[in-house]
Amino acid sequence: MSRKQGIALAILAFSVYIVGGIGIFSGVALILMMKGRDLWGWGDGRTIGYLFFCVGIALSVLGVLFMRIFRNRGFN
Repeated sequence: MSRKQGIALAILAFSVYIVGGIGIFSGVALILMMKGRDLWGWGDGRTIGYLFFCVGIALSVLGVLFMRIFRNRGFN
């Protein structure tokens, strides 16, 4: 049972890392391409880009930390 839980936690950590990377690159794209344009009624595209970029960095760091913790704590 512990082995299955360890694999599930590893997949979760890797998924958080991947989502963070997608957020970073989509944020950079919005910052560069959507200056002064409205994004689906949510607000200025550049501002949403900064939000995606910062949240993406936070998720990537969180995913890496989770991977390190789960590897070193014997969950694998």
